[in-house]
Amino acid sequence: MNWTLLKRPRILILLFFLLIALLSINPSFGREGIAIKSIEPLSDAANAGIIVPANLNPKNREIIQSINNVEVKDIDSYLAELEKVNYNKTVRLTTDKNSYIIVKNSEHLGISIDKIVNSNIRKGLDLEGGTRVILEPEEKLTDAEFTTLMQVMENRLNAYGLSDVPIRKASDLSGNNFVIVEVAGATREDVEDLIASQGKFEAKIGNETVFTGSKEDIVSVCKDDGTCSGITNCRQAEGAQYQCTFEFAVQLSPKAAKSHAEVTSKLEVNSTFANYLSKPLDLYVDGKYMSSLQIASSLKGVEAPRISISGPGAGATEKEAIDNTIREMNSLQTILLTGSLPTTLKIIEIKSISPSLGESFFKNALLAGLAALVTVCIVIYIRYRRIKVIIPMIITLLSELFIIVGLASLFKQSIDVAAIAGIIAAVGTGIDDQIVIADEIIKGDQTPLKQSIKKAFFIIMVAYVATFASMFPLLWAGAGLLKGFALATIAGVTIGVFITRPAYAAMLEEIM
Repeated sequence: MNWTLLKRPRILILLFFLLIALLSINPSFGREGIAIKSIEPLSDAANAGIIVPANLNPKNREIIQSINNVEVKDIDSYLAELEKVNYNKTVRLTTDKNSYIIVKNSEHLGISIDKIVNSNIRKGLDLEGGTRVILEPEEKLTDAEFTTLMQVMENRLNAYGLSDVPIRKASDLSGNNFVIVEVAGATREDVEDLIASQGKFEAKIGNETVFTGSKEDIVSVCKDDGTCSGITNCRQAEGAQYQCTFEFAVQLSPKAAKSHAEVTSKLEVNSTFANYLSKPLDLYVDGKYMSSLQIASSLKGVEAPRISISGPGAGATEKEAIDNTIREMNSLQTILLTGSLPTTLKIIEIKSISPSLGESFFKNALLAGLAALVTVCIVIYIRYRRIKVIIPMIITLLSELFIIVGLASLFKQSIDVAAIAGIIAAVGTGIDDQIVIADEIIKGDQTPLKQSIKKAFFIIMVAYVATFASMFPLLWAGAGLLKGFALATIAGVTIGVFITRPAYAAMLEEIM
């Protein structure tokens, strides 16, 4: 081995960035169990003290290793053991960080689980599965209002148990602003109910608004507590459809309680049903009627600080009705907990990809990349038929790929299909540049070596500027959907021009 090569500054710079990439990716192997992805607030797990820090790297998630002293190896074994535990019984969860005793009051304990991640590489929606929604505010918002909009959306998702969800602002070339949300493991219905709806809650008696879902009116909302929240009854209605009713308590502020007293003081007692007042409390979400609550006659003119909110749910089977009712209850509770959005949002596009399809995309992308690498090697061999030219090219190519992926991990950028296309484009440009360098150096018999390299890098720099200029507008085109492609291409060619191409030239200088 020629050790003098390692003393060259350009090679040392390449090795430095390879080390940074390795530390950023931080690969690990042999770990077993399942990862805790998120915890629903006020859930069984949250009450037991399990916390998932915000913006946690997927690789650093807490790992469940056993449940009731039975080893957990995958998601199926975890769910099978959890199903054996009856409600109101305790569950012992042992993780790589702690041991917890949890009282089971809900089916999944409020824990969202996922497979263990063995590196800091973040896969995008196309490769992992989930739902992407593009939303456009129906009213023009100021920067402060847009920030509030995104904060409320983030709070809703966190309250619903969906953390670490990318929510970003995007613009097109016409100046229109959009919100792009990518939720792994969420259904289309979850996204529509939680994100797209404005969430403007109103409780009315007749035409008078008694209270709203604002923080000024709602002090607290009972959620994931069987003593004040749950399904009250389920029955089979006509037409064989099942109907259920949910109910949960809310604590009103003194202002809202006083408003309730003022409005009810004007009502008469129902002449038919003496236990109730003449008008019910009607509940509306985004202007749509949801349900009505009869008001007990004993509450006439009374400042009631605590009331119960109820609503319906239905399904073809009893289980489906229960699931739909719980989903409706969770959605309304989340709206009351996080507040309404500054404006209504228009759904521009919703795209859902199943996890299995995402995994298939990932495998196909790896196979396509491997096939491209083999093809490039064959073409280069046919072109030069010199191993000492081909091997540095392959080393440089793989180094470039590794550094791109490493920097994406360092800056917490997801790699999706668009980013992979950008990486392939950047690597393709890199091969062209290396061929230019090789040709100029091989012709060094007629031209001084330094002059040949200088000429090669002039051509490379002109091509780099042209590529950068052509990619720059794509950062904003198509509501930001091409941003991954543009960023990957720009990052790839920049790494190539300033790190890997100079190192490749240094290799050829040493061995030619």
